[in-house]
Amino acid sequence: MMAHSLGLSGSVILSDPNKLPDLFTYEMINHIEIGEFPDEAAFHQFLHLKRKENVTYGIHSPLLRNMSKYDLLEKVQFEPEEAWEQFESEVEAMARLGAAYILVHFPYFKEEKDTDTVDIIESGLKKFHQLQERYAIPIVCEPKLGHNRSPFGIQALDRFPLETWNKYGIKLCIDVGDYLLATDSDALNYVKKWRDHIKVVHLHHVEFHGEKYIWVPVHQSYEVIDSHFQIKGLIKQLAKSPDVFFIFEHTPHSKPTRAFVEEGIQWVKELINN
Repeated sequence: MMAHSLGLSGSVILSDPNKLPDLFTYEMINHIEIGEFPDEAAFHQFLHLKRKENVTYGIHSPLLRNMSKYDLLEKVQFEPEEAWEQFESEVEAMARLGAAYILVHFPYFKEEKDTDTVDIIESGLKKFHQLQERYAIPIVCEPKLGHNRSPFGIQALDRFPLETWNKYGIKLCIDVGDYLLATDSDALNYVKKWRDHIKVVHLHHVEFHGEKYIWVPVHQSYEVIDSHFQIKGLIKQLAKSPDVFFIFEHTPHSKPTRAFVEEGIQWVKELINN
């Protein structure tokens, strides 16, 4: 049987140091993925709590808030060279501190480019491979929407040759919300290609508020509501990859009840175990 893990994201508390203990109170959760701590003291507070609990953890780069989040291929806030230096320092630290993996936004393009992205993406993969070999910690890449929900990064990954990706041993994170926004009903076909490389899945529904949207908890009740994407089939497909961390990544904006969140976790647990 595939040994999937159920994890909770620090996004559910927005990495608030005062709420860190809340992450460890869900019975079905055995993994925490977190990043963007306000400072190093908050990170060490998290490590202290984690050591008392029987859970694994992964880091979602950047480790600290206001550091580079999207800059490895082009400048958004930082020059790429600086972003790579920062990422390497995080990889080294997380390998030393026993993280199960470090996850990074890649590929990320602000907007559509009139250029061949295969070489651009492969240059990043080469660097990831070197870091993964040097520090012996898995690196997981999460393709992201660009500005104004640009699907270009996710489409660029879809065009990337599988045989080239295979050479570098880098795993992928599929963010269900981003993939549905980028590809709509075609999301299933997009993820099938990457079945052997998927290591992390970010789980949440998308709730629209005018032009804006928020991440809300996955829940079976949304499967029959036209205003929400249906994700059951997508989850079942993603569960075909071995040893996946399924991370519940909603934010607190919709003020979900504890019972609602736990019902969604139980629903996903049943889906991936069947």
